[in-house]
Order: sequence, then structure tokens, then C-alpha cells
Amino acid sequence: MIVDLPATTTGDVSKKLVEIRESGGAVTLGRVLTLVVLTKSVSGAEDAIAAANEASREHPCRVIVLAPDDRDAPPGLDAQIRVGGDAGASEVVILRLHGELADHEDSVVVPFLLPDTPVVAWWPDEAPPVPGKDKVGKLAIRRITDATHAPDPRSAIAGRLASYTKGDTDLAWSRITYWRALLTTALDQVSEPVESVAVSGLWEEPALDILAGWLAGRLSVPVTRRVGPLTVEMRLVGGGVVSISRPQTGTTATLRRTGQPDTLVSLARRETRDCLAEELRRLDRDEIYEEALASLGKVTYE
Repeated sequence: MIVDLPATTTGDVSKKLVEIRESGGAVTLGRVLTLVVLTKSVSGAEDAIAAANEASREHPCRVIVLAPDDRDAPPGLDAQIRVGGDAGASEVVILRLHGELADHEDSVVVPFLLPDTPVVAWWPDEAPPVPGKDKVGKLAIRRITDATHAPDPRSAIAGRLASYTKGDTDLAWSRITYWRALLTTALDQVSEPVESVAVSGLWEEPALDILAGWLAGRLSVPVTRRVGPLTVEMRLVGGGVVSISRPQTGTTATLRRTGQPDTLVSLARRETRDCLAEELRRLDRDEIYEEALASLGKVTYE
């Protein structure tokens, strides 16, 4: 069900939510959190809503989408409510903010926060300089950014440490979860220590930067970030090599270890919905992510 409420108020939207709940049987029972999605424009909101709907099947929630519209228009609010099949396992409230109202997102969103449930803020494209100091960010215990879709992805991930506040994370970090697991398993199977690491791939891919930072912090060895085929190559002290490589658009990676046959493993690029669902599983501080950010300064770029 989709209900449009043009030229409305937060009070009228809240009343309509109650009316829909009472007449259609939709309830907030079981909602485990409130996810606030802060988009830069109305046109870019649908992809984020689709990802949030999919993630909500694992984490039932209320999704509030704040979408600034015409900033030169008089202050005003248009809203849309989605429930049932149009909202996954959530209820979606889309708020289009006109004029000066776009500068008061926190005041607009507060009436829709579910009582006694955690608030998570997600910026699917460009995030504020310091998410923890953002007006909506201050309401959240978890703040999710996505350097991959920032105007300058690599600068965005490089700047995350300076702006870091307990509870921050980035979907570029979630995109390498399977890479980290596979690399950890591969290292557990070799007896010699790692001497150096090279991480190569697309230059504008921030997930590879944070992967290089994680390796630099975990292994305390020289790590080089290069442009080239998507590969992580670890050279061992005794001359052996352990590497994982995958075509940029492929779904299967090749694990190579000196003296052993190559192994094919499933390693597709993760969708935004899967990364978002992973980050919603934990609402506490991610110290490993923080350490990876801190270790970015140890990485050599070629």
C-alpha cells in the first residue's frame, strides 16, 4: 500500500500512520530499530529504499527517508507512506523537505522515531563532514556512510578517521567482509610469516583502500596499494606467495598458494542491501574498522 500526503505536516503524517495501522492491521510490534535514510535528492532515494526494504527482512524496522527537494521553494513537506508489500518487513515514511525545512531534518524526523528502539542513520551517497556531529547523526547510536558513492570515494574513506565517532561505520568496510574471511583462513594455513602485501584493483575503489589498511594493521608489514587486476598478493618470508584474485566483474576468485593447486572460491561483489543488513546486526563500536582506518596511513600508494 502506498499513501501520498502532499503539502502536509508531521502531525498529519503521524495520524495517517496510526489510521493505516488500525485499519489494515500493520503494527510496529517487532520493529527492532528506526532506520533514518538521508539522501541528497528525491531522485536518488529509490535505490536506497530498495536496499533498506531488503535489509528490513532480517531487521524489521521503520524506515524514514529524508529527501531535500526544492530549496528555493517556500518551506513545506510532502510525504509518502509505504506499508505491506511495498515496504519489505518495514514501514517506510518518505519525507520530501522543501525550502528552509531541509535545514531542520532533525526536527522533522523526531516525531517518527519509534519509542525505546535504537536509531540508525544511513547516508547512501554523500555524508556530512563529521556524521557524529550532524543533527540527525546525534540522534543515532549507529551511523552508516558509503564512501563508494561519495563524489570522491578515496578521499571519503581516507577522511573517515578524522571524523570518526564511536558508532560510525562505512559500507566500503562491509564490502570486504568475505575477502577478510578468506584471507584470514588462507593465512591460518601457512607456517611462514608474511613479509609484504600488495593490494591492486581499480584506483577509485575505496573498499580496496580499507582492505589495505586492515592488512597493514593486522600484519604489521609493508602494504602497497596499486592499480591493476583485482588481486591481494602476500609474499612470505621464505619466498612463498599466497594470493587471491578475481575479475573485476566476476563472481569467482582464485586462491593461489606456493606448492599447492589453485582453488576456486565464490567471491562476488556484495550488494548494498547485504552490506546494510550486516551493519544493522551490530549496534556497538566496531574497533576492527577503527583500527583499519587508523592503519591507512601505513599504506604505500603506487
